[in-house]
Amino acid sequence: MSRDGKKPTSLVTHLVAGGAAGLMEACTCHPLDTIKVRMQLSKNGVRNAMGQRIGFLGVGMKIVQNESFWALYKGLGAVVSGIVPKMAIRFSSFELYKSYLADKDGVVSTKAVFLAGLLAGTTEAVLVVSPMDLIKIRLQAQRHSMADPLDIPKYRNAPHAAYTIVKEEGVRALYKGVTLTALRQATNQAANFTAYQEMKKYARKWQSLDELPSYQHLILGGVSGAMGPLSNAPIDTIKTRIQKSSAKGSGWERFQTVTSDILRKEGPRAFYKGLTPRLLRVAPGQAVTFMVYEKVRGWIDTFSERVQDGEPVTQIIVARK
Repeated sequence: MSRDGKKPTSLVTHLVAGGAAGLMEACTCHPLDTIKVRMQLSKNGVRNAMGQRIGFLGVGMKIVQNESFWALYKGLGAVVSGIVPKMAIRFSSFELYKSYLADKDGVVSTKAVFLAGLLAGTTEAVLVVSPMDLIKIRLQAQRHSMADPLDIPKYRNAPHAAYTIVKEEGVRALYKGVTLTALRQATNQAANFTAYQEMKKYARKWQSLDELPSYQHLILGGVSGAMGPLSNAPIDTIKTRIQKSSAKGSGWERFQTVTSDILRKEGPRAFYKGLTPRLLRVAPGQAVTFMVYEKVRGWIDTFSERVQDGEPVTQIIVARK
């Protein structure tokens, strides 16, 4: 995503911009992820006191009533602690793979963008997302009240959850569902980056702009962010069930057991549990991510260019104000 006719953006810039974007996205959208996980883990559907099924808003209200507002942020520590390396790997590896797949003139085709997205998603899943997701899901699955100091959960926070899981189940437990996580992330990022870059290219061409305004990055990021959840909802539901469980067995055995249980006990529609909150979580999350990423990257690129041109740092800072 380097600017046309300018020096390519460095990997350090992708690291900082991606980390800032990921942190903002996590803090603003995490409650929707907690609601999504609760809906996916409910085998008979989340119900109210009268036994009636409730939607994602009802699930959110139930969590707040029973466990306090802050329960919506269960697992946030695990997400935040992994968000910088995750985004650093996502954006930097995507750019790296894209450069490898460019033709001799440096042009990257749509197919190459899609493949770079697949590879970037797989890379981030194996290195960061899989263990982070498992810890987050174990924390989110706990139904203790955060308003009651005497209601002590099994996992107190992200580091304690990681320690307890490794102690009781071994290090390999952190990678339960890694194949499905990699498949989910790969399809997410392939669809996400391809849609975003194509829409961005046409938007710039149509408006004759070198750089789009922030609100357009926000809109394009939101639309592209919805592509992944729509294409891989069953994968995400199966992955969530596998990671929540502490059952033994190979990955394939767990996959077969979870998939057959869902089909037999809940029906095929259960694979799409939590799709609405996931869409509401991922789409605005990607909107925030791309907007903040593009903005911070632009600031860093401009700052670097002006420093290289010999402009004093203090003068640049004052000018920004």
